[in-house]
Amino acid sequence: MKRVYVVGTADTKGAELAYLAAQIAACGAAVTVVDLGTSGRADASAFAGVDFVPASEIATHGGGATLQAVAASDRGSAVAAMTEAFCGFVTTRTDIAGMIGIGGGGGTVMATAGMRALPIGLPKLMVSTLASGDVAPYVDVSDIIMMPSITDMAGLNRISRVILDNAARAIAAMATQPAAPADDRPAVGLTMFGVTTACVTAVVETLKSSRDCLVFHATGTGGRTMETLAASGMLEGMLDVTTTEICDLLVGGVLPARDDRLDVVATTGLPYVGSLGALDMVNFWAPDTVPAAFEGRTFYEHNPNVTLMRTTKDECRRIGAWIGNKLNACPGPVRILIPEKGVSALDVEGGPFFDPHADAVLFDTLENTVEWTQNRRLQRLPLHINDPAFAAALAEAYREITAKKGK
Repeated sequence: MKRVYVVGTADTKGAELAYLAAQIAACGAAVTVVDLGTSGRADASAFAGVDFVPASEIATHGGGATLQAVAASDRGSAVAAMTEAFCGFVTTRTDIAGMIGIGGGGGTVMATAGMRALPIGLPKLMVSTLASGDVAPYVDVSDIIMMPSITDMAGLNRISRVILDNAARAIAAMATQPAAPADDRPAVGLTMFGVTTACVTAVVETLKSSRDCLVFHATGTGGRTMETLAASGMLEGMLDVTTTEICDLLVGGVLPARDDRLDVVATTGLPYVGSLGALDMVNFWAPDTVPAAFEGRTFYEHNPNVTLMRTTKDECRRIGAWIGNKLNACPGPVRILIPEKGVSALDVEGGPFFDPHADAVLFDTLENTVEWTQNRRLQRLPLHINDPAFAAALAEAYREITAKKGK
């Protein structure tokens, strides 16, 4: 039987966990309570009649640690040890229909780490005192829902009961009601920015009859989310049209990729069609946030909160070499398409970022860095990235490298 896992520190939040579990059970869902307490002082009797996993059992999933060893550590080390153990525990369970956590600082760290180890699509809800702040460290590229607790998790009261009641109904409904029917089309991940929207929209329109097209906003987390799905086996392949996050990584923008961008193409061998979308720009917030080191550069105000900076020839050389070296490690079918007439809506004749010399450095460096083979091919097309013919070429390249799968 699939169950809703109710997660928190039973040594400090026992009453709240018991109340939440009872409310979820009242909604008709089977419940398992998981204790992440690090003190060893939880009162298990509060959970009589409930499927209960004590903290001592969780601790054994952390490399042979015991709860006594965890409890003897300082607070930071104890939370870190229990976080690792909980992640290990989660990967051993096959009966999770959904997971809900409650907590303050430490509880939120531990519970959401385990949630991030769960597949995307499995319901995850965190009721936290931290939910109205910066939740990026807790959510990352997962689909965790953060719900503000309003009051601190320090006993039941007229506010906390309402919040926990709502949370209970939400997780019970998500865990017990059927989700959207499965799509039998293979899934492909695509990356898009506002300045490459015309291209990606046209590619999706071309492929949508045979592929489930998942478009990711190339804002740093978008590329990582796509690659996380690829690593988990959820994608047939990738149409990485907009690799702009690499600019921010190498130049110092605010929407960067991580150093492991493109590594999943090498480790999985998935079919990969890539392009150079928006490699003409680096992202910053409002103009007054742009570092002084970039004074005198070419800027474009995308909106009052986003400032774009044109990449130089030297930066384009670095970007092209970085991408090329990554591609050389990729064993699977790779196709790179270069739009010789511009890589974004701003990089067009008469546009604010039109710089064919910088583009030429980017294109030539990439071409000269990659070790092209029968399986790893380059196409240079006399087209702009948003030209419908370029989108058609991308779609055709993707069809070609996935044709061997009979699709």
